Amino acid sequence: MTQFTSAALIVNAKSRKGQALFERACKALSGLPYPVDAHAVENPDDLVETVRNALAKKPQLVILGGGDGTISGLVDLLVGHDVVLGVLPLGTANSFARTLGLPMDVEGAIEAIRTGVRKRIDLGRIDGDYFANCAAMGISPQIAETVPHGLKKVLGRIGYLGWASWQFARFKPFILTVDDGNETKTMRVVEVRISNGPYHGGTWLVDEASVNSGEIVVQAVTGRYKRTLVKNWAASFFGHESRHQDTVSFSGKSLRIDTKPSLPISIDGEVLAHTPVMAEVAPGVIEVMVPASE
Repeated sequence: MTQFTSAALIVNAKSRKGQALFERACKALSGLPYPVDAHAVENPDDLVETVRNALAKKPQLVILGGGDGTISGLVDLLVGHDVVLGVLPLGTANSFARTLGLPMDVEGAIEAIRTGVRKRIDLGRIDGDYFANCAAMGISPQIAETVPHGLKKVLGRIGYLGWASWQFARFKPFILTVDDGNETKTMRVVEVRISNGPYHGGTWLVDEASVNSGEIVVQAVTGRYKRTLVKNWAASFFGHESRHQDTVSFSGKSLRIDTKPSLPISIDGEVLAHTPVMAEVAPGVIEVMVPASE
């Protein structure tokens, strides 16, 4: 068991559920043998400043609570600091937490922090911006970039699904070019995953990707028709071997990625870049807490 003398907890608590999860986390943390500087951040715009203020106090452990977007958006701030990251999986997919082998409940994740071990891992990087788990090109970022602000809040899940269906009807396969510095490959694809870990959307998708491989992986779902993507999604969801039939993967320390037309890239759920980009691995750049069995 790793011993710390101080810790900070920052939770994205923008919803009532987030506030309740924060209170559960504080209760679970009360049994730790060191003080925890805890913050429930209701406005996501305040997360960066809150983490920076917490780091200024030089804690040995920083616990971030939220979904993949929250973790990925804040992990840049920890790079270069002598601090260990603890993860509370409070999102929908929690792909990064799954990659680390963490329990999906608050109490289980806190127990993994209490009794676990430190592990040095890689991060991905797109045009210099660190990310924890996976970036994507295709229908997902198209939906995220175009969905009207507040649609889900006003019309709920049905409204969001309606918008997603309309975008899927308009979506077209595109041309992908991957250059590893030695060879350039061009192909028609329906989705691209830039992965530092095997999970995407909470589903195991990219077998070759690992947080300690020292390489970034680009997996493309090849095809000229959207039905290929639907088939791949279904096969991946059920863990069927046929999910490999229409995919091709590239790996390396640095890969230049371009598309025709230029497309948005969602990084752990947030649209933060557009092609062309340089995707890289940042090997062993951060330490995280994982279960002792990992």
